Amino acid sequence: MPALSLEAKIEEIALADSRYAPEAYQFVFDALDWVGDRPGRSLLASHHITVHELLDGLRDLALEQFGPLARCVLESWGVYRTEDFGEIVFRMVDNDLLNQSDADQKEEFAAAFSFREAFDEGYQPRIEFDADDDC
Repeated sequence: MPALSLEAKIEEIALADSRYAPEAYQFVFDALDWVGDRPGRSLLASHHITVHELLDGLRDLALEQFGPLARCVLESWGVYRTEDFGEIVFRMVDNDLLNQSDADQKEEFAAAFSFREAFDEGYQPRIEFDADDDC
């Protein structure tokens, strides 16, 4: 039997536990990649991303991708608080999609930040302009 694709594995997990949409699991994977690619982060020293690095990345990526709608998008996937990200991560660990270090604990995801503060009050629109443009 052929191995399941990542998308198929995520679908299976989401079907078994319908609290979170498949997009929420994919978003966690995207955030892991995004955090690993951040400037100044050396993956040579450690391939492991800490819970705090991941949570910062999840928040920043959501704001970058979805802007002022970040909280609404996450909530539409069943993600209402940082603990939900912990549930998603550990469901993926339990299903062999992610590795866990001995130091990783689900409790580290508890109340790491308020979604309202991070996504509603924390959204800062970026206005880009060309310095050569007349105002």
